[in-house]
Amino acid sequence: MDDEHREKHILSLMVDNQPGVLSRIAGLFSGRGFNIESLCVAETTDPNISRITLVTIGDMNIVEQIKKQLNKLINVLKVFDFTGVAHVERELVLLKIRAKPEYRAEILRLVDIFRSRVVDVGTDYYMVEVTGDQGKIKAFLNLLEPMGIKEIARTGLIALPREKQ
Repeated sequence: MDDEHREKHILSLMVDNQPGVLSRIAGLFSGRGFNIESLCVAETTDPNISRITLVTIGDMNIVEQIKKQLNKLINVLKVFDFTGVAHVERELVLLKIRAKPEYRAEILRLVDIFRSRVVDVGTDYYMVEVTGDQGKIKAFLNLLEPMGIKEIARTGLIALPREKQ
């Protein structure tokens, strides 16, 4: 597939909160040879309904076919594609950074600049929580990489459409 036709797609699915729903959805993607780049699932304000936010990269035509097939699944209530839609997206990242004495002040300065926060401190590490869009997260991680990221955990992207003005 040409890289020029491949783009990031953020899909938001409202589904019945039942066992097996996520498995069937993931099966549609794997059956088409698509990778799910990130995945986040949680209840909505209605405990019987969950929101699945997933990110995939691929050709628009194939993503359209997948969306049509998703809409045919009985437990899928609604499929929304954020491609070309004004939206807010966020991700939460927890990371342990090596806190060598010569880097401690710089790490704390970056934590402040990126409006993140230190949530745990050890003798040789800081654990930092950062939230933001993918650009912010990438920039933060790139700046911390030379100092030594020991461990990382990411929630995956979540998104909601902006209200019409």
